[in-house]
Amino acid sequence: MLYVEFFYKISLIYGNYVTIRHINYETIKNKRNGGLIMEYLKIVNSGFFYLLVAIVLGVVTLTCILFLIKSYKAGIKIGMDKAVLRKTIISSATFTILPSVSILIGVIALSGSLGVPFSWLRLSVIGALHYETQVAEIAAESLGIGGLAASNMNMSAFTVIALVMTIGILGGALCCVFFLKAYLKKLKGKKKETKAEVVETAKEETGKKKKPGFGAFATTAMFIGLCAAYIGSYVGAAIPGENSNIMPLLVALMAAIPMAIFEYLVSKKNMKVLDNFSLAVSMLIAMAGAVIVKMFI
Repeated sequence: MLYVEFFYKISLIYGNYVTIRHINYETIKNKRNGGLIMEYLKIVNSGFFYLLVAIVLGVVTLTCILFLIKSYKAGIKIGMDKAVLRKTIISSATFTILPSVSILIGVIALSGSLGVPFSWLRLSVIGALHYETQVAEIAAESLGIGGLAASNMNMSAFTVIALVMTIGILGGALCCVFFLKAYLKKLKGKKKETKAEVVETAKEETGKKKKPGFGAFATTAMFIGLCAAYIGSYVGAAIPGENSNIMPLLVALMAAIPMAIFEYLVSKKNMKVLDNFSLAVSMLIAMAGAVIVKMFI
């Protein structure tokens, strides 16, 4: 499972590189297309869009603050030290800064085609970096506009892509709305064990090797399928021919080296904190390497 996740992360890094590469190339084309592209970008980056996003993110931020206050008061109520609570809050906030660099890169990559407000919204609430960039690209290709590039975009395409990205991510939210309450009741309805019973149960389970359930196999199969699709397409594109392109494979290899180092340090040296930084750093290294290689190819 570790190696499957490793190759999946590599595929994500190249996917984000491709999106940014499209944006850079299409900037030149936009000069030829002129007013239509500029008008489209003006609309998707309008003040009205920023206002809508600010309202949504304001509500989300306010909710987070309220839960933070309630959690802090609950911790004090059960006798937790205030210094420990403050230290926990500060350390948690600190360790979210660097991992969010990859999210920022995702916003930059999407903003060239979908505008800053919508990209900012999708990667600030429920969205995820690997989901948003890939689904946007797939939706654009399905529309027949040749991929997620600013020169191919119009408001009709933007509307369809925005709907696909939003509807596709609603599964988790809908499950929480309709099934979470019943699930929590089921958990609370379980017989509470005494401390002695908990210890005895733990002793019985110690040494027993649990068989992985269907979920573990399904997740592994899904990741293997994604890895095969991405890596296979890179190898296929590198085969010499009229439209061959070795860049995808080179970018994947450049991302693989730092990612392999991170995975080694996390899994073998138990440096778990680096796991939060592996994707962002590997992505930046691969993108920088792609730019350098492109200068000589």
